[in-house]
Amino acid sequence: MDTPGFEQVEAAVRRKTFGVFTTIDPNGRPHSTGVLYGVAPPTSPFALFVLTLAGYVKVRNVRANPNTSLVVTFPHRVLSFVPASCATFRGRTEVVAATDPDGLWAFRQQRILRDNLAVLDRLDEPAVFLKLIPDPKVLCYGVGIPLRQMRKHREHLDYRVFIPAERRG
Repeated sequence: MDTPGFEQVEAAVRRKTFGVFTTIDPNGRPHSTGVLYGVAPPTSPFALFVLTLAGYVKVRNVRANPNTSLVVTFPHRVLSFVPASCATFRGRTEVVAATDPDGLWAFRQQRILRDNLAVLDRLDEPAVFLKLIPDPKVLCYGVGIPLRQMRKHREHLDYRVFIPAERRG
């Protein structure tokens, strides 16, 4: 069974907007939270952006320890008993200005993300982007594999893809 390549995983991740972002707190404990995310333009190095407020725990954690991850899930809407597929991006996150051109581009691509940008000027606290620059290896489970193949080849659902060198930040 052939597994999807990075291009297929990237296309699937670009269609989504929700993931689980994990940081490490000062005591070394993981802190996970649901976030809306956007993906950098295809002409830029591959990166994932999270728009948040500067005073939030995840921002403080990133400033202290930039090692993070983002898990994007792909639940099966009709067959809810089938485990969700997912892609896991691990890497280093930077706190960048909410005016970052790639972050703004990423958040202008889908309506729910544009809605978040629209409220920035009404906030009492400054917003920032968290820019996850992933390691080259992306961990995947079932992303892009048809259900009939998932049933026949359960041993091949867990696979890795690599971000091409020219797309790395």
